[in-house]
Amino acid sequence: MPTTRPRYTLTDTGHLAELLDAAQERWPEIADRKLLLLRLAEEGHSSLTGAEAQLGSQQRRARIGDALARIPSLVDCELLLSDRAWS
Repeated sequence: MPTTRPRYTLTDTGHLAELLDAAQERWPEIADRKLLLLRLAEEGHSSLTGAEAQLGSQQRRARIGDALARIPSLVDCELLLSDRAWS
């Protein structure tokens, strides 16, 4: 069928064969090597998006830590706790 999308030709040899063999051990219920390849691609995508989310949360924690470290230079806690803050 004609398409403008790229096509990929993969041969079940070498490193790809090793990857598919490992996938077959992981998911023995999938006998079709093509379906195993698709499952590997899905798992790879899940791994990448999970790593991206983890990186995002690490960055958020770092920004929160930076903000908390700056608070003493921005807020006079003694003044806030005294009666002078409310007069």
